[in-house]
Amino acid sequence: MNCYTYILYSITLDKYYVGHSCIALEERLKKHNTNHKGYTGKTNDWEVVYFEIFDSKKEAYSREREIKSKKSKKHITKLIAG
Repeated sequence: MNCYTYILYSITLDKYYVGHSCIALEERLKKHNTNHKGYTGKTNDWEVVYFEIFDSKKEAYSREREIKSKKSKKHITKLIAG
């Protein structure tokens, strides 16, 4: 089973969202772009700008926490740029 740590970007909000999932990224993105009460429910123009693949949910979640711990848009931008 593949799990992912991913970064989404919304042009409307000019914001990034970091998450993890063991669902195919296309399906997960559809859920983010639906009208719901979560953080990503504010708009429906999210796009995947970066992802990493892991063998377990634990690893993907750990990587998500690591990225979020930086609390830096600059760090995320550098990560996306490679």
